[in-house]
Amino acid sequence: MEHRVFGIETEFGCLVRDPAAGTAEEVVERVKDYAFYRKRIGVIDLHARNYAFEPARSGGFLVNGGRLYVDAVGSHEEYATPECRSIFDAVCWDKAGQRLLQTLVNELGLRDAVAFFNNSVDHFGGHTFGCHENYLVLVDEVYQGEALARLIPFLVTRQIFAGAGRVGGHRLNRHDFRNNVMRLGDHDVDTMWVDDFYGVEIDDSVNYQLSQRADHIVNLVSSRVRFNRALINPRRDSFFDFSGLSRLHVLFGEANMSEYAAALKLGTTCLTLSLIEMRCVPDDVLLADPLATLREVSRDPDWRWLVVRDDGSTLSAIDLQRYYLAAAQRFLRGLDPETDWVIREWEEVLDLLEKDPVALADRLDWVAKWRLLQTYMAAEGVGWDADVLHSLDLEYHDIDPERSLYHALVDEGAMRRLVTDEEIDHAMDAPPANTRALGRARLVRELISRRVRHYAIDWDAVYAGAEQLLELPDPFHTYEDEAGGFLAGLSKAGR
Repeated sequence: MEHRVFGIETEFGCLVRDPAAGTAEEVVERVKDYAFYRKRIGVIDLHARNYAFEPARSGGFLVNGGRLYVDAVGSHEEYATPECRSIFDAVCWDKAGQRLLQTLVNELGLRDAVAFFNNSVDHFGGHTFGCHENYLVLVDEVYQGEALARLIPFLVTRQIFAGAGRVGGHRLNRHDFRNNVMRLGDHDVDTMWVDDFYGVEIDDSVNYQLSQRADHIVNLVSSRVRFNRALINPRRDSFFDFSGLSRLHVLFGEANMSEYAAALKLGTTCLTLSLIEMRCVPDDVLLADPLATLREVSRDPDWRWLVVRDDGSTLSAIDLQRYYLAAAQRFLRGLDPETDWVIREWEEVLDLLEKDPVALADRLDWVAKWRLLQTYMAAEGVGWDADVLHSLDLEYHDIDPERSLYHALVDEGAMRRLVTDEEIDHAMDAPPANTRALGRARLVRELISRRVRHYAIDWDAVYAGAEQLLELPDPFHTYEDEAGGFLAGLSKAGR
């Protein structure tokens, strides 16, 4: 794992319980402004990172190396982890973002009026919002058709252990909008560059499914995300590389509450990318229709998860995942302790999914949630058509430990932990120690304390004043010494 850098971006759902707190759009702005202007845990962007989606002052970099900002599309509060080289670090800094956001809400006195959710679907509003993953990859090996064809079956089927689970479903309809439940915002950015449009209907034909986003994925690869959601979203910086490496932006992911599920998702994806770069993924994994398979696996009520391969043969998603696992066991075992952890847990989870999926309720979100719902339905004598199940589904993802059903399971010792509360607290205020986030976070902290008024920050560069520039091109390098030199020059310029 140490040979790859990766991170997570999460768009949080916001529910306003008390209208006196304002609209959801007003709340996310208040939270963001409090973080940067009053609590001063980061520096606000003085420049527009993207005039449509991230205009000036929509967010900024934090002292823990990550970013907090408001995504203009849908006005979501969004948190991006710093660059990480350990799957356990990535999970820890992801959890730190949730804890940080809830802390901001509490300190604003909004806890009883507002709730934020680490989920990826609005059941009755027809919207979906992402939990995206970013991986540093070999450009020539991954960004080409043959390599992507071997990555896509993995992404389509990993939902059997990475899915967040959801009650019900959505149906996309391009021809009849009478039952459409989705409403667009009032901002131009909500429909900018849209060349395909559809309505979203409530689909009562499915009781429960693995994925919260499978119903909304309409492309394999697409540079446009609204109404064109894809498994993979090429980004501008995908075409700018460091030593032949570039960013792979995985759009089809969803927010995991379970630390274990998140780590397994990240770890297995890292290993699959390594296998692709090594050209060690066999043709046996190629699928006849990946998008149809995505939905069929998610919605299979019998948990057989059958998929049709390119040659017309059928096997289970579990067995298809085993092709990747077998290659990892052959070519990657022994590389480092984290790789061995992923291989061992991957095998155990696939075996249990085949024998007794419910035994994974302490590790996988979709199983934990399913068992909670089953327990509730049995106790109350209701079926899958009970509206309250949607509320229970949502409450599983509440980031407030005092309200969240997931956190209630954690308190009962019913969910497997991988990081400690002390580690999460540390990650709220400090960056990982082995990536460029370390140097950048140091500069952010100093810019705050010195009240520097003219600056610009990006993932790979920091500017201050008219002449001070520190480039951070190598994500594996900490830039700790270079940051010290930058600050020394800043002090001289300040005199």
